[in-house]
Parts: sequence; C-alpha cells; structure tokens
Amino acid sequence: MVYFYVPIALTIVANVFYHICQKSMPQNINPMLALMVTYITAAILCVFILAFNLKGQSLAVEVAKINWAPIALGVAIFGLELGFFLAYRVGWNISLAALISNISVSVLLIPIGVAVYKEAISPQTGLGIILCIAGLILINR
Repeated sequence: MVYFYVPIALTIVANVFYHICQKSMPQNINPMLALMVTYITAAILCVFILAFNLKGQSLAVEVAKINWAPIALGVAIFGLELGFFLAYRVGWNISLAALISNISVSVLLIPIGVAVYKEAISPQTGLGIILCIAGLILINR
C-alpha cells in the first residue's frame, strides 16, 4: 500500500522544488540557456540511473521500445518549463501560477480521461470539478 503513494509523494516534493527553482531563476538569464542546463542535468541523472536500472537487459532492446510518446513528452515538458519560466519572469506569484495551471489541467484532463481512457466520473468527481471551476473563478477575480 505504501508503494502506491510513494510516486505521488515524489511528484509533490519534486513539484514544490521545481516551482521554487523556477521562481529563483535569474531575471536576466536567457530562457533557452536555462532550459538547456536543466535538460543536461536531467540527462546526466537519467544516464546515471539507467546504468543501474537496466538489470542485465540490453540497451538496444530498451531503445527499440521507444515510440512517439517520449518525443512528444519532451515537447510537452519544454512547453511546460518555458511557460512557467516566462510566467514567473513576468511576475506571476508562486502561490497562484501553479495552482491555476494545475487546476485548469485537471479540469481539461477529465473529458480526455472519459473519452480516451474510458474512466468513469462519479457524482463526487462531478462536484469536485464544479468546485475546481468555482475556485478558478474566485482566484482570478
């Protein structure tokens, strides 16, 4: 049961650290250089962890499993990173930027989950959606 919550805990901790780092970027740094250093750091971490994570499997076999999704994810991450970078640069508060973005994403993902992944919406979930939308309206006033 604990292992079910560990990945979400990791995303929460990493997300908090992520936004603190984004908000701490120098105002005059070139956004592309900042992102390049970010991705080089992430790539180094991935190579290091991959070396211990293959568990005797061939790297070529793993590379053959790559489809369109990791490439599209790279494009999505680039947009996400650049969006928050620019939002903080123009003065968005750290307490609001992530909240507005994440609630909006959550509300947009619900119909995708229903249509593409056949997820069900309970009455409780429906109420949550309404509260999220109401919260967005209140926050943006």
